[in-house]
Amino acid sequence: MSNPTTTAKQLEVQRIVDVLSKAIAQQRLRPGARLVESQLVEALSANRNHVQVALQRLALQRIVTIEPNRGAMVAQPTAKEAREVFIARRAIERAIVECIGPDVIRRHRHRITTHLRGEREAVLSEDRRAVVRELSEFHLILGEISGNEVLSEILSNLMVRSSLIVALYQRNEVPSCQCDEHQAIIDALEAGDNTQAAEIMQEHLDDLEGVLDLDDDGAGEVNLRQALSDL
Repeated sequence: MSNPTTTAKQLEVQRIVDVLSKAIAQQRLRPGARLVESQLVEALSANRNHVQVALQRLALQRIVTIEPNRGAMVAQPTAKEAREVFIARRAIERAIVECIGPDVIRRHRHRITTHLRGEREAVLSEDRRAVVRELSEFHLILGEISGNEVLSEILSNLMVRSSLIVALYQRNEVPSCQCDEHQAIIDALEAGDNTQAAEIMQEHLDDLEGVLDLDDDGAGEVNLRQALSDL
């Protein structure tokens, strides 16, 4: 027999996790931003204990870091971690695409069409926050409609971490995820060509990683004498 109190607590902790994850994914909270417990309690009308548990869960997912005497802050992925996240995304998103048949696309046609329209509108509006939200959501939708909950859950975590990576390492302000590529993936899936869809997805993710400046990992130690010698 389930404990109603425990269930209520789990639901509340998940609510806090979801809100913070969404804020980070939409770049409302930037890498390194401090997550002060008292402010979160007030902003989310939440219990401090629930906030603490939520932050610990996000830390386990590598979305938040918790340091002694400094508290919690939004994670700042290293360049090495960024490369590893994209390696994982290639594997997971290929598997997701391979799960989706033409019947799935037909069943979710309205949702997909509406979303792709929203992507284009966001890009035209030049609202960066809307662009990030809409373009990222496409990948999450594929995960959801694939029918594989494990792959979808893994992708959700990778997408939040990808948002942090883009915020840290993207070379410019131009959206790094293009609507036309998303449409091409849907067209291939609708035609029943999962191999083609997977290849387009792989090229798409290559392009996403390609606009990141991962040549130098700024998280390591700095030689101050060398860095300041010619100033």
